[in-house]
Amino acid sequence: MRGALVAGNWKMNGALATIEPLLRGVLNELEGSTMTCVVCPPFVYLAAAARIIEGSSIRLGGQNVSDRGVGALTGEIDASMLKDVGCEYVIVGHSERRTLFGETNDIIARKFNRAREAGLTPILCLGETLEERESERTEQVVEAQLRAVLDLEGVDAFRQAILAYEPIWAIGTGRTATPEQANRVHGFIRSSIGARSDEIAEEALILYGGSVKAANARGLFSMPDIDGGLIGGASLDPKEFSAICRAAG
Repeated sequence: MRGALVAGNWKMNGALATIEPLLRGVLNELEGSTMTCVVCPPFVYLAAAARIIEGSSIRLGGQNVSDRGVGALTGEIDASMLKDVGCEYVIVGHSERRTLFGETNDIIARKFNRAREAGLTPILCLGETLEERESERTEQVVEAQLRAVLDLEGVDAFRQAILAYEPIWAIGTGRTATPEQANRVHGFIRSSIGARSDEIAEEALILYGGSVKAANARGLFSMPDIDGGLIGGASLDPKEFSAICRAAG
């Protein structure tokens, strides 16, 4: 039976003065919980976050990773470095990386590969723009994003990976896919993996990301193919984020 997971993507937010109260707040709110909860701070705060959550149920993740090995790549971060500072997870292919920084499906597939080789669990983001949804190309777009990874890594790679459906039109806009809309795409993703392995498809965790809040989390997470959330802005509020975690757990 699949479990559940909630990951908080802090994006480019935070400061040394705010990290500890935020994480202590989440730890207090989730005391005694067995829920798998991941926080993904900016690179420069990973080590500080690792010290605060050490020994707790909260896990650490990176927001991005290089698609190449260690070497002369100024400003890049290798998967082995994330592992070295305590990360267990890393977000790969977030829509902001795709749309603002031009990351292609092939680049994202290589990042997924580098993460797995270093022993990290990649959280692979998939999703369509509003124009693509309105032109009824959601499945075509999501399938192409997924296929790039499947073709490079094979379906067995998803034994050590998490997927996240994040419709670009619902990120930071206040718009949210209805639970039924989100679940349909999650079901499509699961069936696409199932075309190669029913067993892996059934076990795969597929998160929803797109303006998830405590108020709508329970409805989303009650859907049969939604296994948790990839949370943006709400992850910066310890009470809100913890409420979302509890809704998934």
